[in-house]
Amino acid sequence: MKIPMTINSSKVTIECDPGKSMMPILRENNWLSVKSGCEEGICGSCTVLLDGVPVPSCCLPAALARNSEIITLEYFSKTAEYRCIMNGFKKAGINLCGYCNAAKVFAAYQVLCTKNSLTREAIAEQLQGIAPCCTDQDTLINGIIYAVREYASKGED
Repeated sequence: MKIPMTINSSKVTIECDPGKSMMPILRENNWLSVKSGCEEGICGSCTVLLDGVPVPSCCLPAALARNSEIITLEYFSKTAEYRCIMNGFKKAGINLCGYCNAAKVFAAYQVLCTKNSLTREAIAEQLQGIAPCCTDQDTLINGIIYAVREYASKGED
């Protein structure tokens, strides 16, 4: 089946079984920030933005990506939001390990996109299910808060 979608701002048509997971499809097309981890949607290593929302690509059948926009971490890493997130992580002392970077970065992005100020508890709730590989949850929350402050100080919307 031919499935049209946009990946990293490029319109593409993927020919595959509609039930095939997007994780191997993305990896086969050299978007290698999409890692193969648990393949159950738990670890976060394959997280992408689907129409602006973080989702585990291992649980995303290609058919559900039809006419959607997928953003991978390698593309997102060129944005002002990414720079704010990484600066916030650095200020908090977070050194990402490479395994679940996408989950952490896209969770922070989701908080940046929230128009209301979030409490630590609300941020912690959004982080549930992300593998704690390279940092603990409190430090990650601090990094996200620093990123939100930097993003807001730049006047970004």
